[in-house]
Amino acid sequence: MSEIIDNYSFDTAEKQAAARQFFGKVYGFMFFALIVSGAIAFQYGTIEFYTTYFSTLTPKGYQPNALFYVVVFSPIGIALLLQTMINRLSFPLLFGLFSLYSILIGFALSTIFIQYSLGSIAVTLGVTAGTFAVMAIMGYVTKIDLTKMGSILYMAFIGIFISSIVNFFLKSEAFDYLISILGVIVFTGLTAYHMQRLKQFAHDSELSADQKNKLALLGGFTLYVLFINLFLSLLRLFGRD
Repeated sequence: MSEIIDNYSFDTAEKQAAARQFFGKVYGFMFFALIVSGAIAFQYGTIEFYTTYFSTLTPKGYQPNALFYVVVFSPIGIALLLQTMINRLSFPLLFGLFSLYSILIGFALSTIFIQYSLGSIAVTLGVTAGTFAVMAIMGYVTKIDLTKMGSILYMAFIGIFISSIVNFFLKSEAFDYLISILGVIVFTGLTAYHMQRLKQFAHDSELSADQKNKLALLGGFTLYVLFINLFLSLLRLFGRD
């Protein structure tokens, strides 16, 4: 990635160094969150953990309990807080919220180890990483303004988000399959769009060091969310055993 940064759009050594530093932080935050979430999901992705903490035994069998719904849906509030309060909250507090988000997502993701084989998860993770990397590079090097595409994709993302919540309770396999297909398209496109936006932030010399740090954190958070959602969309499509 550093070679790409050096070859595109940053015409001085100073700008190239600033861009490398900014994107180093962005990807540092992203990989931090992925490692935290992945480690927690792998550690607690067992039927025993799910039945003990996330479900209640009923006449119809084990059903999700209140704690499960808190873990699944509370990250939505944290995500909104991160994005709307970025200028008001201190960096340590933002990082704390970011860390809490990745922990909760880790527990929410633990259920995939019950639903899918380890082989399917590993292969899908590799495909996700490759797809994500290609789209991130394309978004960085393209000369085409992706702003309009980003606006359209965000509307589609909102539709997918609402549909996913509805289908969380309906549990329609056909609807889930359709959502997953649309998700792959939307999340890959948004990856390219956000990489272009992050390049603009890296190039902006008027931003203070504190603003750059916060934007790097928000950028890492955004790329992390896109990676996770792309992974889940691909897993639902191709990870069925």
